[in-house]
Amino acid sequence: MNNPLQDTAIRFSDERAMLLESAAAFCRERSPSARVRSLIDSDTGFDAAVWTEIGQLGWLGIAVPEAWGGSGLGAGSVATVAEPLGRHLLATPFASTQLAIQGLLASGQPAWQDAWLPQLAQGMAATVALFEDDGDWCLTHPAATATRHGATVRLNGSKTLVTDAGVANLRLVTVQCEGALALALLPCSALPPGATQREVVSDESRRVYRLSLDGVQLPADHLITGASAQAAVAAIQRMGWLLAAAEAAGGIAGALDVTVDYLNTRSAFGRKIGSYQGLKHPCADILVGLERARSLVAHAATLMNDGAPDAATELALRMAKAEAGDSLMLAGDRAVQFHGGFGFTWDCDAQLYLRRALWLQPWFGDAAHHRRRIADQLWPVAA
Repeated sequence: MNNPLQDTAIRFSDERAMLLESAAAFCRERSPSARVRSLIDSDTGFDAAVWTEIGQLGWLGIAVPEAWGGSGLGAGSVATVAEPLGRHLLATPFASTQLAIQGLLASGQPAWQDAWLPQLAQGMAATVALFEDDGDWCLTHPAATATRHGATVRLNGSKTLVTDAGVANLRLVTVQCEGALALALLPCSALPPGATQREVVSDESRRVYRLSLDGVQLPADHLITGASAQAAVAAIQRMGWLLAAAEAAGGIAGALDVTVDYLNTRSAFGRKIGSYQGLKHPCADILVGLERARSLVAHAATLMNDGAPDAATELALRMAKAEAGDSLMLAGDRAVQFHGGFGFTWDCDAQLYLRRALWLQPWFGDAAHHRRRIADQLWPVAA
């Protein structure tokens, strides 16, 4: 059997190391837990001034080629910023915008790339609308439709769990057109009033929406079809796996910080509770999970930046997504448990990481889904 992961090297450039150091310091300063909590109750869910700073730092253009105003460091380098964002729970439309950028880059549509990529690299927010009520993580068979009417297309259907749709200037929406996958470029100006409705999820530091497409009309050239649509959706999905895994790795580190700090503060029976083996050993398990997740994310990011074969990249990304999601679930659960009765309250920071784990685990497919796909890829069963 051919091994799709023949190149197991992990490369981390000096540029990425400096980027990680800068992002870690920025997120630590801008996103203390008190600020995270205050933004949950805000209208948009994020600080517009911080978002502007992120645009000025050039993070949004990490994967955008220099021709469109980015730094051209490659799609894998986006994970370098995603990890500290997850560690400090800094809420922004960063992930949503990166997904849209990958869709545009892979679409092979120069007119739309010229129109949108420079703006997205400078700070315009965008998102993708992929998921539907059936909960299917296969994104190539949407129930939403696009019907051609001369020089226009009419959309019908709905999308759910659309992140940051309330502030996005552009939405990339998967639809079915004439029996095949298509991708509609939907500017916010094309949506009628009331088409975007807020949804409530376990992690309220994330803003997600339901998007009604019924009756929306677009010019025909706003529809990407054929191989271009397939490539765009595949690129979005790969970036979704990477961002979810990288952010989860950061979340593991954040949950571990909160837990260890508490274990070294609380005393019981005349000793710091962190001195008891029953609490030490699970913390060691969390640390091992963190190192596994980071290694898998770094490997997947390397393959993405190196332009490795699709099979190898997909396998590495699925491994990272499965491992990081499970490890964050463990870290969030133990963080709550180790805080005792206080851990279940809103005032405890541990529950913020458990909520993030509950969001990231199923986003773009849970661990069981990815392990099944890994098994199918490594050990295919003949029909």
